[in-house]
Amino acid sequence: MKLTKEQINDIKDQQSQENVTKRVTAPELEKVLYEAMPALDHGFIRVIDYMGDDSSIVQSARVSYGKGTKQVSTDSGLIKYLMRHWHSTPFEMCEIKYHVKLPIFIARQWIRHRTANVNEYSARYSILDKEFYLPDPKNLAAQSISNRQGRGDVIEGEQAKEVLELLKNDAERTYDNYETMLNQKFDGSTIDENKKGLARELARMNLTLNTYTQWYWKTDLLNLMNFLRLRADHHAQYEIRVYADIMLDTLKRWVPITYEAFMDYRVGGTEVSAKGKVIIQKLLKGEDINLEQSGLSKREWNELMEAFEIKDKIV
Repeated sequence: MKLTKEQINDIKDQQSQENVTKRVTAPELEKVLYEAMPALDHGFIRVIDYMGDDSSIVQSARVSYGKGTKQVSTDSGLIKYLMRHWHSTPFEMCEIKYHVKLPIFIARQWIRHRTANVNEYSARYSILDKEFYLPDPKNLAAQSISNRQGRGDVIEGEQAKEVLELLKNDAERTYDNYETMLNQKFDGSTIDENKKGLARELARMNLTLNTYTQWYWKTDLLNLMNFLRLRADHHAQYEIRVYADIMLDTLKRWVPITYEAFMDYRVGGTEVSAKGKVIIQKLLKGEDINLEQSGLSKREWNELMEAFEIKDKIV
């Protein structure tokens, strides 16, 4: 991760602020507020602002005036109940804003979560930095045979070196052409010093998708958890999972009670269909049941058996 002197000074200035507020604060999150937490080779995540904490969720659920004489254990029980029964609106009362620097191809995947306020660095207005994401060799892998959108075996040796060289050379060549188009004075087919370079909104289209961009991403707690449930999962693409894992740590710092319930019911738990429930009930009773009798597809059956670690029933 590379920060300019100006960015470093800005972060120091932000962190040196001492503001008095009557709003609730999260002490552990305050410790990393504005800090640039490294992600991938040149990326980072910063928590810029937030609103609310665990008590805000409880207060919203009860529509009460304040904490009163409640115990933390009472708040924990209610938050677990809300999480367990999929009550969503109380979690929408908390919000958080991140500053994220990430490769464009991850940004295009990330933006599929259409549940946030986003303001991205404008390559129509400004010039993108000459920074590209190049995977670590251990994360270079061939296409998976069984998963159309996943990775298979790791590529090693000369093949890995060749791929990295291709990625690096393509990115550098297209950026050099990008700079040429921005700086060359164009006037039809002739050069005229009174004219400007190609419009930035056109020159940018030549850049590779591993070029870094930046944005501010603000969302509520409910939709943050929906995002993390998918993107911190081991099935998610490695590069976006790196960012999700960092955000998962900020979630723990911000709302520790909610984090615990989230990890228990959403991340560590599993969903079972009506047919799946019947199958598990029969197995608990000692009844013998197989795929053909279940009414499930092979994939559904295996996912159910894997979820409950019934390995001898996997087909």
